Amino acid sequence: MARLATAVEQEHRSGGRRSPGIPADAQILGNAVLDGFRGRRDGSGGHEELRSRPPRGGPGLIWRSRVPHYILALCLWLCGAGAAASEPLDEALYAKLLAQHTRESHDLAGTRVDYRGLEGSADWARLLRNLEATNPAALDGRAQQLAYWFNVYNILAIDVVVKGYPVESIRDVGSFLSPVWRREAGHLAGKPVTLHEIEHEILRPMGDPRIHVALVCASLSCPALRREPWTATRLDAQLEDSLRTWLADRRKGLALDRDEGRVRLSKIFDWFDEDFETAGGALAFAARYAPAEERAWIERHEGARVEYFDYDWNLNDLAAASPDG
Repeated sequence: MARLATAVEQEHRSGGRRSPGIPADAQILGNAVLDGFRGRRDGSGGHEELRSRPPRGGPGLIWRSRVPHYILALCLWLCGAGAAASEPLDEALYAKLLAQHTRESHDLAGTRVDYRGLEGSADWARLLRNLEATNPAALDGRAQQLAYWFNVYNILAIDVVVKGYPVESIRDVGSFLSPVWRREAGHLAGKPVTLHEIEHEILRPMGDPRIHVALVCASLSCPALRREPWTATRLDAQLEDSLRTWLADRRKGLALDRDEGRVRLSKIFDWFDEDFETAGGALAFAARYAPAEERAWIERHEGARVEYFDYDWNLNDLAAASPDG
């Protein structure tokens, strides 16, 4: 049973694999249509699908399109949201909350979050109301889309924990059959949204492997939460900074075992290995942002064995930090 639970959790995090012969855009759009972009509430969870399984609802509804998948998804969102009033995400308020309720730490988390303090915060409630009034269909350009969805994912992941607090892990908010990733996390433009949708149906289809450093699932082994909002104007610089910080961390990002000829990477590179194919593979991508010494060693040892850190799902909770953390 424990082995089955581990396998299912890996499916939760990876979102499953595309069925052979089915184009990515067809599968994503088919899933979005069949689920009514989460309009369906069948309670099945969905992450437990086998990798060889066709899209939910079977292979009968397969759409082909030359339009990028994330644009199609946003079009579907707009159709479902109707003519909802829209306002921009209040980045200044989010920045204030990050400054007040997060702390840099020198432990595995990198950033600790004051979930207890956010529970009764009037500003946090105001940010959530503002988030609900935003409309992703009004975003202009790829950088705006990426920055917006990074912020939305992280805000909602924090709020999922706040609403379930106290918990030892974000996974405790869900269950084996109804994992937290598939549960309603909030509303945007009047439509319910889940963490799974943001990660697997909107961001991953955009084809930028750097997204994996930006999405923080409230766990110690995640890349550290940035203590500022993601912004369109500084997005590339922010991503590069976060990637270099993550891959310089020998406890959860990248570490060399020179004697054994081995490289250890975050489990994220294993779960999402196909996302890094366009960048030359997971190891090549990681080496690009690794410290100079590690990068040079990897370039000299092309046959190095790749292994992965165990993933620590314990909460990045400020209340659980050690006094010297």
